[in-house]
Amino acid sequence: MALRDIKPTRSELINLKRRIALSERGYKILKMKRDGLIIEFFKVLETAKDSQSGLLEKYFRASQMMAFAETVEGAIGVKSAAFSVQEVPDIRVASKNIMGVVVPEIDASKVKKSLVDRGYGLLGTTSAIDEAASSYEDLVEAIIESAEIETTMKKLLDEIESTKRRVNALEFKVIPELTEARDFIKMRLDEMEREELFRLKKIKARNT
Repeated sequence: MALRDIKPTRSELINLKRRIALSERGYKILKMKRDGLIIEFFKVLETAKDSQSGLLEKYFRASQMMAFAETVEGAIGVKSAAFSVQEVPDIRVASKNIMGVVVPEIDASKVKKSLVDRGYGLLGTTSAIDEAASSYEDLVEAIIESAEIETTMKKLLDEIESTKRRVNALEFKVIPELTEARDFIKMRLDEMEREELFRLKKIKARNT
């Protein structure tokens, strides 16, 4: 189709200008969201570093305490004490919102227990069992905390990537294409006005 055959209207130009304004406004909002999410991600990342370090420490301590308990009580004695525990941890998963991203909030109770609540007989065991049980309770709490943090980080990272793609699409594709279409229509309308003015002048010249 020749350029002369394309005849846009003023309403099309107005609609394009509105779409450009809307896209630019959306771009700014999404860019602010992306930057905010990145800030939140790095805050959680700092917490994750401390959590990971604490988790490893608790894991090594629990392993050491378990080895010591098995040395003192024997593997059968340790298993017997473990099987005597009646009350299991109560884990509840809720959710919270970070800049529009729903992340988990894990609440755990009954993880740390008193000596009496552990179920095994105090007279028939040594402090090695108590130390092993306590260190593993600490490890379970650290695992639960780490699970919440890791999941939060993953969800934030996914949202950052999604928002980043939308920002790039607006910046490098949608807005440039709309702007190019606007400029073309404006140019074509100006040409059509000049052509119409020239046509009217010719008609006027013939009638004089």
